[in-house]
Amino acid sequence: MTITLLRRTFLLGALAVVGATAAPAGATYPGHNGSLAFWALTDDGSAQIFTVRPNGDGLRQITHVSDGDAGQPDFSPDGRSLVFDLGHADGPTFCSVEMISADGGPITDLTGTHNGCEGQASFTPDGRRIVFERYDDITNVDAIWSMDLNGGDRRQITTGTAGVTDPNVSPDGKTVSYIDYDGTDLGQALATVGIDGGTSTQLVPFSFDVAVKQDWSPDGSRIVFTDNADNFDHPANIATVRPDGTGLRYLTDLRSPDQRAYVGGYSPDGNWIVFRYEDHGQNSLVRMRSTGGAWHTILPPSDFRPRGTDWGSR
Repeated sequence: MTITLLRRTFLLGALAVVGATAAPAGATYPGHNGSLAFWALTDDGSAQIFTVRPNGDGLRQITHVSDGDAGQPDFSPDGRSLVFDLGHADGPTFCSVEMISADGGPITDLTGTHNGCEGQASFTPDGRRIVFERYDDITNVDAIWSMDLNGGDRRQITTGTAGVTDPNVSPDGKTVSYIDYDGTDLGQALATVGIDGGTSTQLVPFSFDVAVKQDWSPDGSRIVFTDNADNFDHPANIATVRPDGTGLRYLTDLRSPDQRAYVGGYSPDGNWIVFRYEDHGQNSLVRMRSTGGAWHTILPPSDFRPRGTDWGSR
């Protein structure tokens, strides 16, 4: 197991034990503002996927997995399906990519018998492919891949610097944004690469300690992210940047390390950004204008911690 894997929110079983705060994946595509999906710990200590309406109504648990932990949900462009991670306690596959209807129901395994760990999946804007992170524990290679909706036709996109995670495809389908690791503690940058691979572009430096959850605006003009993901001596704030790395703009201005804003993503109409607000140990799900300000509470402060929120179009 690599150091990179151990320090991220990728193995959900470990997450449930240590209660890590930075949680991730999924690009938002233009459309109607539908339900939100996120993962959270239940009373029995397992991680499960939930959905809720943007006004806070209709909170519903849609996975009930008993053989692992479910996390990092991402809506399909039409809002009818979700892909998510399933963390396994043991076996050759540590974690796998799964698919489920946004209304719940049977789960389809897209990883199968592949060894290692696969997760952080999100859809391409045409809904025909899925990008994901794959760690091969035999070759010790951590890379971003794409596959079809049956788990086949697999193509490697990039290995990054010293590890990669949280791939999201731009609305025009040409570019993948991702979190790049430099192999040091708190060394997490935001980067992009072409959908077919090639040379990567770093948008913000490793020193930003970018959280493992970032998202494209539906018009493709900006990418939203959180800084100081694991640096708890500083507050975590939300910012946006253009896809060429210019125009850095902060949307929150938290000053205390006990106040942290972890971004989920944009609303399909592009007018809102959803995030988890942590304030002295209490967690709330909040939306604000995509330009900052006008906070509206979706789920009020409590010990319940919504993580890796994605906004669907249905």
